[in-house]
Amino acid sequence: MAAELHVELVAADRSVWSGEATLVVARTTSGDIGVMPGHQPLLGVLESGPVTIRTSDGRTVVAAVHGGFISFADDKLSLLAEIAELADEIDVQRAERALERAKSDTDAASERRAEVRLRAVAVR
Repeated sequence: MAAELHVELVAADRSVWSGEATLVVARTTSGDIGVMPGHQPLLGVLESGPVTIRTSDGRTVVAAVHGGFISFADDKLSLLAEIAELADEIDVQRAERALERAKSDTDAASERRAEVRLRAVAVR
């Protein structure tokens, strides 16, 4: 059996995903980071962007994450996000409409959230 790490992806309002994984890739303020079993302990600030989780059974789970923190120690990874949603939950047409609306309103934060949602769906 391959080495695993336990992953908890939690948003402010719910637990988004929990399980065993072999690799997690997330965007931090220091850049993209990949975490595998045995990684050095870390604590970082999450940037908005897709988080990719390679599960122990070979599946790929992708989530759109908007801010928060990442913590890793003893093969336990916690992603504590302000907002997070699985790519499978994202309504693409709604995200596209939100992006157009944000562009016309020159709302940079809303535009960034819509772009991250669409990127997460594309990665999936």
